Amino acid sequence: MADIFSEEQRSYVMSRIKNKDTRPELMVRKYLHARGFRYRLHNKKLPGSPDLVLKKYRSVIFVHGCFWHGHKHCKTGIRLPKTRTEWWKEKIAKNRRRDIKKAAELLNLGWNVITIWECQLKSKNREATLQGLVKTLEKNHH
Repeated sequence: MADIFSEEQRSYVMSRIKNKDTRPELMVRKYLHARGFRYRLHNKKLPGSPDLVLKKYRSVIFVHGCFWHGHKHCKTGIRLPKTRTEWWKEKIAKNRRRDIKKAAELLNLGWNVITIWECQLKSKNREATLQGLVKTLEKNHH
């Protein structure tokens, strides 16, 4: 099946997809802020430029999109595009390898690394996920 866009159009469409201030990320930020947690955003000095950095809790949070980061246990079922499937498989595999490497680097620097997946923020799981996040952060605060 051919793509409905030219290569240039597809590139433009994909470039418009945000990697900061996504809806799932904003949900996490709003929830934590309302509960008194303070954080910095996208610290480029840390490996992987985590979405949220909570220095007081020595914790970083990544809010990952299930498709882009290849969530293996996603309940919503990830479908690869029908065109250029091998390219997409490699792209997502590369993202996963990078995520693992950056998390390891952060752990070696003494940070607690927390990953929240997009599917964990769907309405039926959201409250439990966010409450669990707060408990994890409180546990990390010695």
